[in-house]
Amino acid sequence: MSKADIGLIGLAVMGQNLVLNMERNGYTVAVFNRTTARTLQFVHRNPDKRLVQAKTLEELVSSLQRPRIVMIMVQAGPAVDKVLDQLIPLLEPGDLILDNGNSHFQDTDRRSDYVRSRELEFMGIGVSGGEEGALWGPSIMPGGSRESYRQVAEIFGAISAKAPSDGIPCVDYMGPRGAGHYVKMVHNAIEYGDMQLIAECYDLMHRGLGMSNTDLADTFTLWNEGELDSFLIEITAQIFRATDAETSNSLVDVVLDTAAQKGTGKWASQDAFDIGAPIPTINAAVVGRIQSSQKKERVQAAQHLPGPKANRYDGDPDSLKEAIRQALYASKISAYAQGMSMLGLASREYEYELDLGRIASVWRAGCIIRAGFLEDITRAYTQNPNLTNLLLDPNIRDAVAVRLPAWRQVVATAVQWGIPVPGLSASLAYYDAYRSERLPANLIQAQRDLFGAHTYQRVDREGTFHSNWT
Repeated sequence: MSKADIGLIGLAVMGQNLVLNMERNGYTVAVFNRTTARTLQFVHRNPDKRLVQAKTLEELVSSLQRPRIVMIMVQAGPAVDKVLDQLIPLLEPGDLILDNGNSHFQDTDRRSDYVRSRELEFMGIGVSGGEEGALWGPSIMPGGSRESYRQVAEIFGAISAKAPSDGIPCVDYMGPRGAGHYVKMVHNAIEYGDMQLIAECYDLMHRGLGMSNTDLADTFTLWNEGELDSFLIEITAQIFRATDAETSNSLVDVVLDTAAQKGTGKWASQDAFDIGAPIPTINAAVVGRIQSSQKKERVQAAQHLPGPKANRYDGDPDSLKEAIRQALYASKISAYAQGMSMLGLASREYEYELDLGRIASVWRAGCIIRAGFLEDITRAYTQNPNLTNLLLDPNIRDAVAVRLPAWRQVVATAVQWGIPVPGLSASLAYYDAYRSERLPANLIQAQRDLFGAHTYQRVDREGTFHSNWT
């Protein structure tokens, strides 16, 4: 019997779909799951596929051609280390282990050093696209050695999504060690910000303008045909059209307003503070999810805390709706600018050698944040690899500038209505802070020097100073 091209450990839905994707593209895949029954059921359901079932890790390893490639698709955290401890003794020098889960990049850095100390190769692979993406073509962000990437480049190129503009596979080498998982973390962080921005615009149109879900579905469908063309806008329109089978009500209206999170957004915020990367839109999105979970407190607070009197909007609703569209586009650009800037800082901090243009190109299809304007972002970093901030690209700068009046109008209107827009306002504040030649931080530093003798620098001479302020 011929050997399998690759093995996969972990047959949850994502793992199963990746197996079917690889098999559909011509590869024989050996499969193993901790629960043997799931392995047998999966193979039984796919009798015509090139699959090799393994009841033990020993069987999995023995069924693979050399050098062996083993893909791990288990829950991030201790489960990955447990699999590695069981798998490593069965492999030989030169064999390659792939962690395709949502592992923390620092765990991947640690595992890379450990596995390579055993004369084996290790890669942390960021995969985005959800269950459908895993089956039909995800965006793939591999980190590890370049030699290891060459070993899997053909497989990943075959199973990845293809960019609609040029058909290029949405996979590329990201950098060493945990670079792939770091890029995936920032992808998810931008996703957090993007979803928060869309939700705030929904709130403004629903609560503020009184738009029905049918109107909202039509609006997001129309928006998806223009500059806001993206996966998240597309599915938002679908959500507003969905009906609850049990109540016949709009399905979105029966969903409790508490948003969960798995951790990648929080990880990004934590690391952004560590490396000094300002990502206020993403931070606002993380805080927004946390605050949404305080449902009981919010219900009580609503009975006691006053807000603006409910007034009907006396302007042109269509004009404000158009302003909201423009504000959403500008805010999304701001969120992407924050994420890309963070990647640049992290590349230097962790010596990941990240190529921002390559990253933007990989995100053009397959992943959750895929959007039409990622073509513009790819072009910006391709034309100027040393671009310090996306907002400084001439085309991006002009696209934001023309939308500034609408952006400010929407944030101001939301404040007057008492409708929270932490993402929209944080995006605008980031833009205004970034364009400010002088910020009031001089006062903060003076305060620090007064109460703690923390010293300060001057604008008129070099050196470090301390003053007696009283």
